[in-house]
Amino acid sequence: MIMCGIVGFRTKNHFNQLKASLSPAAKTLAHRGPDDSGLFLDENSGIGLAHRRLSIIDLSDAGHQPMKCNEAEIYIVYNGEIYNFMEIRTILESYGFRFQSATDTEVVLNAYLQWGVECLHQFVGMFAFAIWDGRDRSLFLARDRLGIKPLFFYKSEDGQTLIFASELKAIMAFESFKREVHSNAIPLFLHYQYIPAPGTIFKNTYKLLPGHFILATEQDIKALPYWSLPQQSSTIDSGTQGEVEHLPQLDAHLTTAVSDRLISDVPLGALLSGGIDSSIVVALMQKVSKRPVRTFSIGFQEKGYDEAPWAARVAKHLRTDHTEFYVTSKDAFDVISGLPEFYDEPFADSSAIPSYLVSHLARRHVTVVLSGDGGDEQFCGYVRYWTTVAMAAAFRHIPGFLTGVAEKVLRKIPAPIAEKTYRLFQSLLPQRFQVANFPDKWQKLISLLNETEISELYRTTISLWSKEEIFHILARALPESRYEDIFKETGDGSVLPRLLRVDQATYLPDALLTKIDRVSMANGLEIRVPLLDHRILEYTAGLPIDLKYKNGVAKYLLKKLLQKYLPNDLFERPKMGFGAPIDLWLRHGLKELLLDYLSSDRLRKEGLFNLSFVEKRIKEHLSGKVNHQYRLWSLLMWEMWRERWLNS
Repeated sequence: MIMCGIVGFRTKNHFNQLKASLSPAAKTLAHRGPDDSGLFLDENSGIGLAHRRLSIIDLSDAGHQPMKCNEAEIYIVYNGEIYNFMEIRTILESYGFRFQSATDTEVVLNAYLQWGVECLHQFVGMFAFAIWDGRDRSLFLARDRLGIKPLFFYKSEDGQTLIFASELKAIMAFESFKREVHSNAIPLFLHYQYIPAPGTIFKNTYKLLPGHFILATEQDIKALPYWSLPQQSSTIDSGTQGEVEHLPQLDAHLTTAVSDRLISDVPLGALLSGGIDSSIVVALMQKVSKRPVRTFSIGFQEKGYDEAPWAARVAKHLRTDHTEFYVTSKDAFDVISGLPEFYDEPFADSSAIPSYLVSHLARRHVTVVLSGDGGDEQFCGYVRYWTTVAMAAAFRHIPGFLTGVAEKVLRKIPAPIAEKTYRLFQSLLPQRFQVANFPDKWQKLISLLNETEISELYRTTISLWSKEEIFHILARALPESRYEDIFKETGDGSVLPRLLRVDQATYLPDALLTKIDRVSMANGLEIRVPLLDHRILEYTAGLPIDLKYKNGVAKYLLKKLLQKYLPNDLFERPKMGFGAPIDLWLRHGLKELLLDYLSSDRLRKEGLFNLSFVEKRIKEHLSGKVNHQYRLWSLLMWEMWRERWLNS
């Protein structure tokens, strides 16, 4: 098992040119694999493979890559973890295979030799790999089912060259690569905070979709699916029988997933926020471990963002070996300057800052951590799920002109006054409507009053700049993305199951998993996500929907399970989210940075954004009149990315 970086190419007519760039490209991934590196080149086949290694299992030289098959001219470069590799190895040994190492890399290679591309159905884990098969001169690329590990590829317009890599920066390192920004990428980035797959910021460059593989032969290059997200159940469990039946099953499934991810030859721990998901993961780790689990959390001075006290209480109850670190504004600001290096295409999720800091903290003590990512997208954990359902139900009974009037009135209320009013009545509201970061939710609520279609309602809750704002700031319409296609695929059934499927297909791989991959790899840390075992996804998809959201209680069944390990008062609280006080920072400590990167001179010279439109948002935010934190943050991240990758 190894976390690493891979890069390579296949070309019919530019071998020497690409060969010269392969080693420099691999060096851009050194942070993903500081322990070892290797190259394979074959001019006759036009193939080049490179690898950077961070060793987790079998730390010996036997795990060196590119790895060659003993039986044939087949080579692999591999990034990931196959948790059931020992079971697969046993099967392969029964077929006569002999192994030279204790690595899962060799298991993947021999599994391909035995089953071809069908080997993908055998694997439980997270992975991205490339296999060059010299027998038929084919290149086989694959990415895991949920998209936990990244894989980018560039395909030349003439179809003669294919370049692939774990990160976009490695593709950019090839001298022949042209950094031509795709015109659709900028509005999509401003809208979603990230660029939806399969697109990237550049032309002719793509993300391989989760659960897909590429087969590049002498004749053509095809991307094909080998796994699809399961359809979400819309059934309702009218009694308690379903809960009684499914609770022990969920416990068993999660315990297995956690146990599988504890295999390591290096120190291992867990990230603990004190929320439902990380708490259940740590509780199960503690259940199956022989010694106290190492846990890590960070805190902020700003109470609306500080989860450290909750994490500490959970850690104390579970008796973990807990380490916490309180972040100063200087700590956070030091990270911000490095964000464009980690995220080599524009990315504006500000929770990347605390994610980086907790990864940095953990890496000082361990090499591998487990996290609770993936619970919200399976158990209706986000506020936006039930907000969308509630608004959709309300709009069926409220005349459209009244919602329009309400929107105009609410927009005139200054954000500080709205927040003070909310705080006065917060304790009287149902828990699902109690939120820690109210200003952002207030802006979303107002925007929702403009929409009636379910797909547009939900798009409003997950977007930054609205479609109308995109038109004003860029003078162009918002292009379509996979979001529209996936929403259509969900049909016309119950709303909640449709929203879960949309998030699992888009937000989960493109935003959440991208975020944790880049910040963890920037610190040489491996993050494992047991809740995203594909077997868990397949199981939870079939659960009755009211075992996920029941009588106003989100994550219903998961909370019932957590009661087995923690008292209610340790986790029954308003959902906070793993964020950072960007609104305050932009008004104070980051004000100069904001005004520098979004200065009139800079934006006028760039000629991309509507200058007066941006200036108005800056002025409103700095005065405290309107909270534009995430809109301005996205513009700041764009300008910082542009300076690093287009102007360098």
